[in-house]
Amino acid sequence: MSTEASTPADDEFRFLASDAARVGRTGPLPQVARVAVPVGDGRALSGLAFEPGTPPRLVALHGAGLNAHSFDPMLLALDAPAVALDLPGHGRSDWRADADYRPDHLADDIVTALETLAPEPVVLLGHSLGGLTAALAAAARPELVRALVIVDITPGVSPQGDAGAIAEFISGQRDFGSIAEIVERAIAFGIGSDREALTRGVALNTRHRPDGRLEWTHHFAHLDGLSPASDDPHPYAQIWASLQTLEAPPILIRASHGMVDAALAAEWAEQLPASRIETLTGPHNLHEAAPRELAAALAQIIPGAAGSA
Repeated sequence: MSTEASTPADDEFRFLASDAARVGRTGPLPQVARVAVPVGDGRALSGLAFEPGTPPRLVALHGAGLNAHSFDPMLLALDAPAVALDLPGHGRSDWRADADYRPDHLADDIVTALETLAPEPVVLLGHSLGGLTAALAAAARPELVRALVIVDITPGVSPQGDAGAIAEFISGQRDFGSIAEIVERAIAFGIGSDREALTRGVALNTRHRPDGRLEWTHHFAHLDGLSPASDDPHPYAQIWASLQTLEAPPILIRASHGMVDAALAAEWAEQLPASRIETLTGPHNLHEAAPRELAAALAQIIPGAAGSA
């Protein structure tokens, strides 16, 4: 593992102060450091450690097309030692040579990161693709995970149906003339409605090409789809069995206007009757659209967390 000390004045962290103001944090900003963990095949997994040097209580995994910085506002509100990881192919994590980003392939890297970065069991939170990945990682190494929280995804989701709009947003257009153009596209696809928050997210997830056009930094935007093609409308259904092996039932936090509709929520309750389902107002990317509310929900699970600083 390597760490690179950072301050809010660094370019990568230029939004931390405004993020803190947005969530009502009045105290000093926490120390945040970029961390990297070798995961094999010459690749490294990158992430952000909030309060580095202190064992994290939370490890967070983002969804397809996002990156670790999407959790910044929520983690500033939560005010607890935490690590947000860039999934392989996202942020500053290396791309997979086989371009295969199915959850079972990603989970191995997450287990390696947990072994390296978390000396004590953590609350493992996964949003969307990160949620499916977190489920498999927790089932593979339950001793590393104190509690599993999945945000707005279930193994019953259909990539062609429930996740189709997100896939189209991520890979349907490859280059853009401005950040404002991407923000308008995100609003049109129901990704969010707060232009300031969306502008921040886009700025941290794009780069300029040599011709001056903007493109996404994640690998998905350079592929023909989010994962290898499959005729199976429910390719993640086998993950139900993994969730059912957990001693502590996972918690599902769904978005009122997100991917997990009433039918998917009912299936979750049937498959995992001991599990708790909580609904928060907002779109699929709850951690970006409703960071204080999600932090408050997590504060009930994480000992000592402020919840809303």
